[in-house]
Amino acid sequence: MNKKIDLHIHTTMSDGTLTPKEVINEAEKNGVSVIAIADHDTIEAYNDELYLYAKEKNIQLINAVEISTKTKKAGIHVLGYNFDLTDKNFQEKLYKLRNARHDYLHNVAKKLNELGYFLNVEELNKIDAVTKAHISLNVISSEKNRKLLIENFGHIPNKSEFIETVMNENCPAYVKKETITPKEAADIIRTANGKVVLAHPVAYEHEDNLTEEDILQIVKDMKTDGLEANYIYIDRNNQIFDETSKWNNFAKENNLFVTIGSDFHNKDGIRPEIGFINTEFSLDGKTVDEILKNLYM
Repeated sequence: MNKKIDLHIHTTMSDGTLTPKEVINEAEKNGVSVIAIADHDTIEAYNDELYLYAKEKNIQLINAVEISTKTKKAGIHVLGYNFDLTDKNFQEKLYKLRNARHDYLHNVAKKLNELGYFLNVEELNKIDAVTKAHISLNVISSEKNRKLLIENFGHIPNKSEFIETVMNENCPAYVKKETITPKEAADIIRTANGKVVLAHPVAYEHEDNLTEEDILQIVKDMKTDGLEANYIYIDRNNQIFDETSKWNNFAKENNLFVTIGSDFHNKDGIRPEIGFINTEFSLDGKTVDEILKNLYM
């Protein structure tokens, strides 16, 4: 039986629905022996208690973070692994990124209020790494917004539909968020002696219309160590794209090691769950061992 690993999981510390301990419980239930919690711009999930809990469950926990960045063409996510959690410079940089998220929250709240929507800013302020998903969910789940949502959409939209219609670029509540480049994110991770991995290239191709040449340029600019080649992308219409072979070849051609991640946020019955247990996708033991070796070299 092959060892199951999942190196891209979100928790309630950013925009996931499970707490860090619940993620470990889910990994145990799914037979996953190695996981990495990669929350957006925060490492708040990691503490001695969580490592002890993971050890009790026989789960190997690798520290990780997913940093949000932007190029001229698209938003790009940069994964960091196996860094020094105690590095003060690293902590300060992430703190600034989270502060920028809260500045964004208040600016978006103003625009949403002007559109007639109620947003519970006090509640959202309690979230360490607040995201568009948090904001959208807060709007669509409030009874105070029900009438306006039905007037504007004809129904209660899901959070993705609300983001794409109201909050994204060229939409009425769009606010430009202060951000950094992929290279700057890579530099932040390296200051803490971490490994740099470009997240889900398949998503940039289908979601942002980036070409392989665009992605290669990003890889070169940030001097990434690895690529999240083993990733199943599901678009807004729930169409599944398994292009793992293509991106594994891309990684090999460009001397990058590969990683694997479900990008788990919640059990929606569509997207991969922790360890890809609801899919037919798996890796052989040799490949898994190679991935883990590269993260620790």
